[in-house]
Amino acid sequence: MATFLLKKSYQLNNLKEVPFKDLWGSRGVFTTMRMVGKPPKLILLRSHLENLIKSLKNYGIRKKNLKNDIINLIKKNTLYKGPDNLFRIALNKKLISVSIRKRPIPKNNFNLLLFKYKRIDPNYKNLYYKKIISKLSKLDPTKFDIALVSNNKILETGTSNLVFVKNGKIYSPKKNCYFGNTIKHINKKLKIIGKDISINEIDDFEEILLIGSGKGITSVSKIDEVNWKRKKTVCYRKLNKIYNSLI
Repeated sequence: MATFLLKKSYQLNNLKEVPFKDLWGSRGVFTTMRMVGKPPKLILLRSHLENLIKSLKNYGIRKKNLKNDIINLIKKNTLYKGPDNLFRIALNKKLISVSIRKRPIPKNNFNLLLFKYKRIDPNYKNLYYKKIISKLSKLDPTKFDIALVSNNKILETGTSNLVFVKNGKIYSPKKNCYFGNTIKHINKKLKIIGKDISINEIDDFEEILLIGSGKGITSVSKIDEVNWKRKKTVCYRKLNKIYNSLI
């Protein structure tokens, strides 16, 4: 279970505080940022805000000075809560909800479980996540994540983007998944090739990595359902060095 340090909700129209609602399942969008240090620093804040505002427009969530309202609520709620947390902000047409929870730190023996599911409207970080949350709530987030699979293709995990490494080249699913802020940053430093990743070719890859705000850069140890095991950690070390420069 997640350890929450803060949970607040505000009416979108006047920013009046109301009882907290997580907004999962409603028509809206969210973003999650890693929050580190004292005073707290939100990693890739500008990119997260830009993507959030674009997504809000796509979902018809509009208000004068909305970006400024979001920035002010972030400033108001990012008091020091510990050295390494996750800050989430979610919006629908009525509410803005913010929360801070302790970041689960992935272990070296991190496993993926396959889950036949494709997110609704996967190009956006929308709030239609109830199936995924139900599945993840039964797992230890420091040891497991679920890899979403549709039409025999691996898409993303319940929390992160996925990249696959073969012969020094880095591949990532090119459609039916959300290309997050962390992987966009990595892609500026190292070329990531968009490619459909079939379950049948998994064994060809030497490394499988999760990339995201919560997981950072996490090396997958194994996927039992397809008998895949990690063969190298060369790319993991390279990408982790790039990511740690943000921290």
